[in-house]
Amino acid sequence: MAIAAKARDIRAYCARRGLVARRSLDTTTRALLLRQLYLSHYEAKRFDRAHAIALRALRLDVLPDVIHQDVARASIAKGDVTDAVAHLRRAARRAPLSRRPFHLWTLGSTLLLWQRYPEACAALARAVRWGTYDKPLYRAHLALARIAMGDHVDDLRRTMEELAMASCGQGYGRFLLGHLAFASGQGALARRYLRAFVRRTETARPALAIALDGELRLARATLLKIG
Repeated sequence: MAIAAKARDIRAYCARRGLVARRSLDTTTRALLLRQLYLSHYEAKRFDRAHAIALRALRLDVLPDVIHQDVARASIAKGDVTDAVAHLRRAARRAPLSRRPFHLWTLGSTLLLWQRYPEACAALARAVRWGTYDKPLYRAHLALARIAMGDHVDDLRRTMEELAMASCGQGYGRFLLGHLAFASGQGALARRYLRAFVRRTETARPALAIALDGELRLARATLLKIG
């Protein structure tokens, strides 16, 4: 019921009821209920409370990489990038191989937004190395980090074409394509991609819109530069 709930208040209510149920709960169910409670606080922008609940769930050692990611998202929302980066690194270390590229990519994207370019490039290069289906997304993000650091990217056009044609080029891919187009002097194309990213993110579920707040602000700033 908590997972299926559309409204965050109902999700929180169901999660609390489950957590205080008299019958004993297995560890996995308790962790999943705590995660739903975390999401309800996160969506309500009660980030301190969300952070505390995620740490509580982390102690249960169920899906630890996913919960480390949850802690990191709450830390980012609070402006504590040091804590966020630490948890994202732990998420990558504790993740199964199938999820490791995603955590490395999230780490790299966070470091890039905070202008820690060498660290961002290192994390994104590892995501590219480990990535499979989303490799075009990771490669494009690495190109953007290298450009931000002042490097020349020889295969930029091919990198953009591969991402534009891939399924992962939708959604977040529009953010990357817009900024890569802007960096290569293609203002009209950059405007089209960034507007699509902003529209889609603004209408996304609350948790996603909050998680992408940094990207939204950067996309809007770039759109102002384009005019």
